Amino acid sequence: QVQLVESGGGLVQPGGSLRLSCTASARTFSAYGMAWFRQAPGQEREIVASIRWANGDPYYADSVTGRFTISKHRTRNTMYLQMTSLKPEDTAVYYCAAHLVGASGYHVWGQGTQVTVSS
Repeated sequence: QVQLVESGGGLVQPGGSLRLSCTASARTFSAYGMAWFRQAPGQEREIVASIRWANGDPYYADSVTGRFTISKHRTRNTMYLQMTSLKPEDTAVYYCAAHLVGASGYHVWGQGTQVTVSS
């Protein structure tokens, strides 16, 4: 079973930066892509950014374009989300997800990590 372990969440002031990490526990990891989702209280879960695992091509939601950067370290089976210019509306639980090769979508999820942007 592939498991995703997240780290890097916490409390940060508006305008600050935070870096999230997500590492797949499997020794062999084959993914079409990985993504970061977030869910704020009372709201639906939304995709923040995704990355094609083979070549690193990124996708960003309009709300984070220019502020967030998704990246990967393939040999470490690790994905990162560098968040800058954070706003209070970025406050949410952030989830790592993997679209594995042979799967129909994002079926493997991390436990979630809380990001709170507040002064």
